Amino acid sequence: MNIRQYEPRDEEAVVRLWTDCGLVVPWNNPRRDIQRKLQVQADMFLVACVDNQVVATVMAGYEGHRGWINYLAVSPRHQRAGVGRRMMEEAEALLRAAGCPKINLQVRSANAAVIEFYKRIGFKTDDVVSLGKRLEPDE
Repeated sequence: MNIRQYEPRDEEAVVRLWTDCGLVVPWNNPRRDIQRKLQVQADMFLVACVDNQVVATVMAGYEGHRGWINYLAVSPRHQRAGVGRRMMEEAEALLRAAGCPKINLQVRSANAAVIEFYKRIGFKTDDVVSLGKRLEPDE
């Protein structure tokens, strides 16, 4: 497995992977999310490839207070083989190098398997309420 920075040629494979993993929802346009990420810390958008095929992604970011993880996705065929853990290790290394003291992430509350994955790699539930406000529609 080769982990590297996202490249524009990866877009179709990344959108397909996110769709296969159930990450694409009507209120988030994946192509717009990719373009937005390429504008901000593009070096923290990683893909993992096996035989030149994208099998995993992770977006990390750091704004000076907290790091964030988005779009961790592992192809169903490659799940439970350490790929997600490896992607998180790479993202954490980038965030540490940037001086990040803590990582936050959000998981849909119904996604128990993913919540358990994050707990196994050291994440804990914070006593917070996640709030959001859309500034721009993703139509």
